[in-house]
Amino acid sequence: MAPQDAAPAKTKSSEAKRQGEPAEDTVTTADQTIAMVGARVRALRSRQGLTLKDVSDRTGVSVSMLSMLERGVATASVGTLVSVASALGVHMYDLFDHPATAEVSPLTLLEDQTVVRTSEGTTRRVAHHDVLAGLELAVNTYDVGGASGPVATHHDGREFGVLISGSLTVELEGEEHVLRPGDVIAYSSSRPHRIMNSGAESAVAVWVNLDSD
Repeated sequence: MAPQDAAPAKTKSSEAKRQGEPAEDTVTTADQTIAMVGARVRALRSRQGLTLKDVSDRTGVSVSMLSMLERGVATASVGTLVSVASALGVHMYDLFDHPATAEVSPLTLLEDQTVVRTSEGTTRRVAHHDVLAGLELAVNTYDVGGASGPVATHHDGREFGVLISGSLTVELEGEEHVLRPGDVIAYSSSRPHRIMNSGAESAVAVWVNLDSD
C-alpha cells in the first residue's frame, strides 16, 4: 500500500497559538513526529510480542503500511492510527507527546489539546482523554472529499458520533449510512468502518471511542 498521509500538525506553545504564530522553540517537525509515533508503535508491539501480521489481522491495515509507519517512512490516516493504537491497548492520544502537568485539572484548554492533520483531509482534535474510563473524546473535521482513511479499518471497542455540521457517510461492513446535522451513529468498532465526507462543505463531528464494546 502506498503511504497514506502527511504528518500530524506541528505543536505550538499556548501563547503562540493564541497569537496565531508558531513558537520556534516548541515546534516539532513533521519528520520528528513521524519517527516518534513509529518508534512508539514498534515499542508497544514488541513489548507485547506481536508481529506486524498480528496487528494487521486486528486492524485490517496492511503489513507494508504498518512497516512504513514503524520505520518513520510514512505516518497513517486518523482511522489507521486509532485502529493500531487500539490493537496495542492504548488510545491514539498515547502515541504523541503531551506537556507534563503538575496536577490533574478538570479543564483541558483548547491550546493543550492534541491535533492531528492528515492528507486524507481529516483533522482530529483529541478534546479529552481518560485512561481510567477507557474513553477518548475527539472533534473531527472532514474536508470536502476527506475521509478517516483510504480503506475501512477495525479495532476493539465501541464508538459514537454526532454530526455537528455538514454531512457524512459512514460505511459499516459495506453498508453506507448518511448523517445530517444532529444525527447520531453508534457501532462496535470491530465492524470494518470508514467515515467519508461526500458533501459540498466541510463536516464537523464529535466522536467518542470506548475501549470496551
